[in-house]
Amino acid sequence: MIPEELRELYRNHTGQDPEEIVRLTPAGSNRRYFRLKGVTDLIGVEGESVDENKAFLYLDGHFQSKGVPVPKVVARSEDGRFYLQDDLGDVLLFDAIGQGRSTGVFSEREKDLLRQTIRLLPDFQFAGADGLDFSECYPQAQFNSRSVLWDLNYFKYCFLKATGLDFQEDRLEDDFLQMKEVLLQDNTPTFMYRDFQSRNVMIKDGAPWFIDFQGGRKGPVYYDVASFLWQAKARYPEELRQELIREYLSAAQKYTAISEPDFQHRLRHFVLFRLLQVLGAYGFRGYFEKKAHFLESVPYAIDSLRQLLREPYQEYPYLCEVLSRLTGLDRFTEKKSPLVVTVTSFSYKKGIPEDTSGNGGGFVFDCRAVHNPGKYERYKSLTGLDEPVIRFLEDDGEITVFLEHVYALVDASVKRYMERGFTSLSVSFGCTGGQHRSVYSAQHVAEHLHRKFGVQVRLVHREQHISVSL
Repeated sequence: MIPEELRELYRNHTGQDPEEIVRLTPAGSNRRYFRLKGVTDLIGVEGESVDENKAFLYLDGHFQSKGVPVPKVVARSEDGRFYLQDDLGDVLLFDAIGQGRSTGVFSEREKDLLRQTIRLLPDFQFAGADGLDFSECYPQAQFNSRSVLWDLNYFKYCFLKATGLDFQEDRLEDDFLQMKEVLLQDNTPTFMYRDFQSRNVMIKDGAPWFIDFQGGRKGPVYYDVASFLWQAKARYPEELRQELIREYLSAAQKYTAISEPDFQHRLRHFVLFRLLQVLGAYGFRGYFEKKAHFLESVPYAIDSLRQLLREPYQEYPYLCEVLSRLTGLDRFTEKKSPLVVTVTSFSYKKGIPEDTSGNGGGFVFDCRAVHNPGKYERYKSLTGLDEPVIRFLEDDGEITVFLEHVYALVDASVKRYMERGFTSLSVSFGCTGGQHRSVYSAQHVAEHLHRKFGVQVRLVHREQHISVSL
């Protein structure tokens, strides 16, 4: 049902009725969003919490005055439940980096969007805090003891207990209190966005714009960096994370001097805290509100937690013990099928082999540029498995150079396939008859991959009717 109040706001602002109103896909909050199309396109918002709306409207106006890219609110209802804001389009940063998230390899364009985004974060934190009345923030004016313990207990009651894992609550609470002390060591007069992540960044005309900051408050800068770079489904490689941390520190230097080692040391505690808070949110939305799509993100957060615990936190020994057992639960341990590499030799005259895995693709290498033993009578009855042919090819040397390039390409793919849990890869070598050069190449690559990576290799010399497993 379309709220009539939004129609009226649009009419009063533009002088015309909207031509079309489309409800947008709901997010994690209870706010409802609509696109009102007409003489100008605007986003209409219905928020059940008037206090939360009030915080957003105040912060939005304040950030507008500081020149940071946030949508302009152009109209609001007297009761505070409805407002209209600029339409920033449909492209979330989360979607704009979709290829990188799915493959683990981020393009230069995707990296540039991430750099632009994180370089703007200090503007919110430092410039945005200048002149800001934190008493207008909702539900808390600042990141304090109460808000820390709220989030930690959010994790305990909405996620940890829901797993059925046994733990000693008093010992866990002791570590929660210790974490609170560690996190509150910094009392900086900066703005904490609190939900700074790629789903709350819109891309308009190739540049980032920021939304959903109504939960912000006074707080330390580490939290937002942790929120952004350890977002569960973003799946940033560690090398990219470190690059973006350096980008952030570079941008923050215009406001304050920050030591990178000190920053990294403090950041690590906020990463753990943020992951626990996020798991609490996933548990509440998924287990209790029955919104199944939130549970889809749990394995990603658990994996981040698992990686983080490789270097235990000495400050929280029992918490780390509980979390290690949590990440080891069967439901969170993905049972991955091992990678199988199929290496095939073939004759181009009979066609390129079909990839029977159903995934398509794979490598196909053309060996026909290599000196061909088959031109010589004494080798015609032999194959690339026979010693005279092997000596001919290796003494000639062309096949050795050829395979050096093949190893570099295929090794890189096998490594990434194993990391990402892929189950099949095909590597094929073709020559004129599928007898000498292709057979030699397939045999050596198969043995190389099995020896170097320990993967299962299915070796097929198609034209020789040979099929073996390594």
